[in-house]
Amino acid sequence: MSQDLANQLEALIGTRVTIRLHDAGGGFRDIVGVLESGTSLRNRHGQLIEFSHSEIFIWRQVIAKA
Repeated sequence: MSQDLANQLEALIGTRVTIRLHDAGGGFRDIVGVLESGTSLRNRHGQLIEFSHSEIFIWRQVIAKA
C-alpha cells in the first residue's frame, strides 16, 4: 500500500468504513465497522478485526443516512 493510501486510512480513524479484503482461499471477504487504526476496525459486535495493508482490495467510508 502506498504511503498516500495509508495516510488516507489514518485520516478516517473513528469513522465507519467497509473494507474488501483478498481471502487466502481465493475470492474476497468484507469487513465493516469503525476504523480503530490503519490496520484494525471494530465491528458491530464489538470484535476487533485486524488486517494487513496487503490484503486490502478496496475500501470506502460509510456515510450515515440523514
